[in-house]
Amino acid sequence: MHDESRRIEERVQRAHDQRIKPAIYAATVPFEVEAWQAPGEPVSFEEAAAARYTPFAMDTPWGPPWGTTWFRMRGRVPAEWAGRRVEAVIDLGFVGDWPGNQAEALVHLADGRPLKAVNPLNQYVPVANPADGGEEIDYLVEAASNPDILKDNFSKVTPMGDKLTAGSAPLYTFQRADLAVLDEEVFHLDLDLQVLRELMVHLPEHEPRRHEILHALDRAMDALDLDDVSGSAAAVREVLAPVLAKPANASAHTISGVGHAHIDSAWLWPIRETKRKTSRTFSNVTALADEYDDFIFACSQAQQYEWVRDNYPHVWARIQESVKKGQWAPVGGMWVEADGNLPGGEAIARQLIHGKRFFIEHFGVETKGVWLPDSFGYTAAYPQLAKLAGNDWFLTQKISWNQTNKFPHHTFWWEGIDGTRIFTHFPPVDTYNARFSGEEMDRAVRNYSEKGGGQRSLAPFGWGDGGGGPTREIMERARRLANLEGSPKVVIEHPDDFFAQARAEYPDAPVWVGELYLELHRATYTSQARTKQGNRRSEHRLREAELWATTAALHAPGYAYPYEKLDRLWKTVLLHQFHDILPGSSIAWVHREAEAEYARVAEELEALTAEAVAALGAGATRVFNTSPFGRAEVVRTSEGAPAYVEVPANGSAPLADARPAQFVKTEGRVLDNGLVRVEVAEDGTLSSVYDLRARREVLGDKGNLLRLHTDLPNYWDAWDIDKHYNNRYTDLLEPTSVEVVSEDPLLGAVRVTRSFGKGSTITQTITLRAGSPRIDFETDIDWHEAEKILKAAFPVDVRAAHSSAEIQFGHVQRPTHTNTSWEAARFEVSGHRWVHVGEPGYGVAVINDSTYGHDVSRTVREDGGTTTTVRLSLVRAPRIPDPEADQGRHRFTYSLLPGASIQDTVAEGYSLNLPLRVADAAGASEPVISVDGDGVTVEAVKLADDGSGDVVVRLYESGGGRAQGVLRTGFPLAGAQVTDLLERPLEDAAVEEGGVPVSLRPFQVLTLRLRRS
Repeated sequence: MHDESRRIEERVQRAHDQRIKPAIYAATVPFEVEAWQAPGEPVSFEEAAAARYTPFAMDTPWGPPWGTTWFRMRGRVPAEWAGRRVEAVIDLGFVGDWPGNQAEALVHLADGRPLKAVNPLNQYVPVANPADGGEEIDYLVEAASNPDILKDNFSKVTPMGDKLTAGSAPLYTFQRADLAVLDEEVFHLDLDLQVLRELMVHLPEHEPRRHEILHALDRAMDALDLDDVSGSAAAVREVLAPVLAKPANASAHTISGVGHAHIDSAWLWPIRETKRKTSRTFSNVTALADEYDDFIFACSQAQQYEWVRDNYPHVWARIQESVKKGQWAPVGGMWVEADGNLPGGEAIARQLIHGKRFFIEHFGVETKGVWLPDSFGYTAAYPQLAKLAGNDWFLTQKISWNQTNKFPHHTFWWEGIDGTRIFTHFPPVDTYNARFSGEEMDRAVRNYSEKGGGQRSLAPFGWGDGGGGPTREIMERARRLANLEGSPKVVIEHPDDFFAQARAEYPDAPVWVGELYLELHRATYTSQARTKQGNRRSEHRLREAELWATTAALHAPGYAYPYEKLDRLWKTVLLHQFHDILPGSSIAWVHREAEAEYARVAEELEALTAEAVAALGAGATRVFNTSPFGRAEVVRTSEGAPAYVEVPANGSAPLADARPAQFVKTEGRVLDNGLVRVEVAEDGTLSSVYDLRARREVLGDKGNLLRLHTDLPNYWDAWDIDKHYNNRYTDLLEPTSVEVVSEDPLLGAVRVTRSFGKGSTITQTITLRAGSPRIDFETDIDWHEAEKILKAAFPVDVRAAHSSAEIQFGHVQRPTHTNTSWEAARFEVSGHRWVHVGEPGYGVAVINDSTYGHDVSRTVREDGGTTTTVRLSLVRAPRIPDPEADQGRHRFTYSLLPGASIQDTVAEGYSLNLPLRVADAAGASEPVISVDGDGVTVEAVKLADDGSGDVVVRLYESGGGRAQGVLRTGFPLAGAQVTDLLERPLEDAAVEEGGVPVSLRPFQVLTLRLRRS
């Protein structure tokens, strides 16, 4: 037989595009359209309905950036359309086919009820199947003219990311607003052809099935009357029916389709726009559920549900009904789909607590899995925290973006730092926006790594990132692929059902141990430094407010624990941990608002903490220590003078003069406190840090070396730092000034000022305090660079085989060598409050109060010794999507801690991030909670969320070994329970001699609920 494939494929393509597709709507009549431009921010339906509208013609430009235009559309269904499917078809002037990053609209009935949304891939609104025709249609359409931020594919900087800089020129030209008759036979023919053609082109050339489909398509085109597509559509479908009816192979891979609409809670649009996106997408989804009984939609992020509940009650009611019918599946159990690395341990716990509780309270549904398709890598603490919240499974997609190494599994057990394992799936379709195309189905089968062990995978389907969700076209594809020869079988089902079946068929799936490191988007540990600092400080301020509010509730008569305020503030912080806000990958508007929100959170938490401390009664000045470790350190009094104090863990003490073992001696640029001697060189770097206790030099080269690198990644500016950044740099070695600024016996300090680049300045105060080996670098940067990254290096004279970096409730170890491509790919990694490097018998830590990105490398010197270098990433200057990212002032502190064990480092990490508080208060006689025993670390102290008055304490083992201790209370203890994260009892805990014995495995997290007498 001659090869006719090219002719037939081109024939089918042209007939489909030029004849069949345009014939889907058989008849149309235009709406009468009027418009009203809302001033400023979006308005309510009631305000829009009362506005004055003016006539509006098609092909008219509309919509300034970030504007809202309301359109009134009126029309009458012609009588001759009686009994046919009638739809409104609206084209706002859509550009491209991405629903979420351009014009969108929500269509309301005249009484204000949201009906359905329109976007580029979902332009219709069902009207009716009128029995008699003549129905009057009256819509009010809220249209958002959001700019396409990434239209130039990262090649151009744009001011469109903030309404303050975007201008006012219209962005879109209205194309169509019609009433139309849907020709359902042509509609289904369109889908038949698409599914078969896509299946065919992805089958191998030698497969008979490919050629069977090819020639069936050729015969189908013979049956098509080009002058009467509608009249011949049924005959064409009859030709195709036999090839569509052939069942899939018995061994065909099964794809569990789950409806999905990934909606970034902010990204290339502000939070206020996400609130409207949820209404638009959820209206579409509930409308689709009415049309397709077999449709199931999985949706995470409790915060988005709450927005809909509060702002769109009609949509909320439809969601509740869909949940009852089993068509809507709340999943994920988190407040938002948070970044997977940067939130603190307690913050991830609260993400799970608030998310799961919301779904239990409002739907009676306890979610069973963590749904995080799009975060930029995942902490090794997740398996334990997920299980402690009552989850059985974990889903992610983003690991498919790895730049260097292909992740080896799709279905596996993921083991965390404490040994907890959770069943995990990574869909081989390699997208969380699947549409069941032939390419996707082929890719899912080819990619699937577990062939021979498992035979099913999951595919989240529907348009996403900016929302949109599943469409009827995708559902029709799924129905055709349910049992089709040559294709994997598609079944629409709840993700819980998929995971149950996948686990049953493959219980001994392979195990992946440790973090799920994404070999891409590494700059998200650093970009938008003020946003990251706001998060870090908010987390610690929340800890402080809860501890002292609990103390006041127990010891101050008449004090009321601020449940509602703390709940609201936690939710604000949790929202801003979303995986495009905290990572720094959003537009300027988002980060401008985030910084303002963090400032408001700080102000309110400061007031709550001050109120709690004041409630303890007036009295002498006291020092309050929120850290879980006792401290003896220098603090500044309210008058600004330094004082040396000793304060117990989680407690307070009078501001009394304690005496350190030795004071600080300052001789020129040399600071010596009897523990370490620090020499500042003429160029402002550290020329020596000598550990007087260990009698050894700490540094292997210049310490605190500031290096400015060129930083232009290949694609994603705010997201990525590519390896070549390290090839071009300037060392900042010419200070403007180096001067001694304090010779106080409690506190010696040298200040170094530098000017560099495009008018940037950096002032660092290098401080050594009495009684502590920690050296602080209080840093003030006025940053005006573009496409640069600033790093601070500490070359340490230790031969470290690995570095240890703090993560949530523990730490991870990473090799300092690059033997394999997996190790080489980790050239930039994340950590929380500290990084530790060491050799047997000696270690050094670098601690910080607000940054996350760092790198660790090692070299062998000519003398044979090894220098291990820890470098903190301080600030970047990406230009897309925010052209002004990180510009301006930054204030933060990082520290060098010589001679440090892991436990020393943990304690100092808390100390730097939880400064002592000085206040006039009588104080409490003893801490609410204390622990006898090393390694048992208190992470949170609060009152139980149910208002019972019970005290809830979260503990963990922080050193990586076994820990035993006794938890003691500053109040009469009646009983104790071990609970899950949601404070639900798991088992009784023993109470012996007024305390609770605690035994923890490495990195174990334990939540105790303590009942007061």
